[in-house]
Amino acid sequence: MKKLRILLLNQCFHPDHVATSQYLTDLALSLVEAGHEVTVVAASRGYDNPDLRYPVREQWRGVDIRRIWTPGLGKTAKWRRLMDFAVFWINATSILLTQRYHDVTVCLTSPPLISALGAVTAKMKGGAVVPWVMDLNPDEAVAAGWLRAGGLPERLMSALQTWGFKRAARIVALDRFMAARLEAKGVPRPIIHVDAPWSHDDTVQYDAGAREAFRAQHGLTGKFVVMYSGNHSPCHPLDTLLEAARDLAAAEQIHFMFIGGGSEFTKVKAFKVRHDLANITTLPYQPLDQLSASLSSADLHVVVMGTPFVGIVHPCKIYNILSLGLPFLGIGPAECHLTDLASRITDRRYTNMADHGDIAGLTNILQTVAERGPLPPSAELQKLGSEFSSSVLRPRLVDLIAECGTSGIVRTD
Repeated sequence: MKKLRILLLNQCFHPDHVATSQYLTDLALSLVEAGHEVTVVAASRGYDNPDLRYPVREQWRGVDIRRIWTPGLGKTAKWRRLMDFAVFWINATSILLTQRYHDVTVCLTSPPLISALGAVTAKMKGGAVVPWVMDLNPDEAVAAGWLRAGGLPERLMSALQTWGFKRAARIVALDRFMAARLEAKGVPRPIIHVDAPWSHDDTVQYDAGAREAFRAQHGLTGKFVVMYSGNHSPCHPLDTLLEAARDLAAAEQIHFMFIGGGSEFTKVKAFKVRHDLANITTLPYQPLDQLSASLSSADLHVVVMGTPFVGIVHPCKIYNILSLGLPFLGIGPAECHLTDLASRITDRRYTNMADHGDIAGLTNILQTVAERGPLPPSAELQKLGSEFSSSVLRPRLVDLIAECGTSGIVRTD
């Protein structure tokens, strides 16, 4: 196989713990293992904690890392996020223009429109561009109400987004809904490759002993634990789940655990305090070596898909849950990736769906599953989860990138 020079571009990379960082880190290491030369351009500050600073230049496990200074203003206001994004864009441009030729530039989607910057750089220096679409912007900003559809900023951003996508050699979409949105933007269907993000099943497995230890450590022994673990984002609204927790405050058997971070995590903590809810526990992101313990400790995992965000973002956390074989409850619309997966599970004890706003319906589901009690890991769920194993999907993405780099696929239309 030809040795390729590959550039990976994203706001987050190792050792940051957010999902896009973990996926890009996995990809970088797989590309190095395949014999390619890999450079990463990312931010020098932690995504959720901008006080964390990483080295500006680093060689790590064969990966050349170039990190960009940003002011680290945080997410407490939109203008702060926009300023951080703008500085990242400016400083990324200056770094990319000094980089040598790369056969392939793989762009994720944080900060927004970074794939367009990758396309500009490739147009100037050559090489193929492969956007790995973790989310779609400005679509997400419009769906969240942060940006007005049809306004000048939205139209300019959409035009830039589409310009970049149409120049991609291939685009990796995460599900059929995202692929449909890309097609609606005029992206040719043949260049869209649909593959979900992989589970971390190489490091995360069901661990009965660690489950009991984690539950004992956090006072959960004997409880039926309902868990939401991962990024707390407006794209995955938790209002219905929180209101159900408030309705079930007197049900001492049921305990709700929220683990992770993100802009909505502080709202969860504030909700707990405001309503004096002893049945809610909040914990920060757990280290990767503790994920088996924390995820195994749940009796029911909750995965949320905001209705306006179908095809814009993707519920990545579902794959670790499937690989563990644990029951999950989806909160979202009737047509989304969660319902696609749930429809493939024949043992209905292991999956339920609830609508946003149906607090009574969700409360009833939670009471029913809690009365039934914990279920052992399901071989059926684990078999479904194996389709999304890192051992299956990581090599497939590496091969796709290598194909783009060796075949000379460079779109200019």
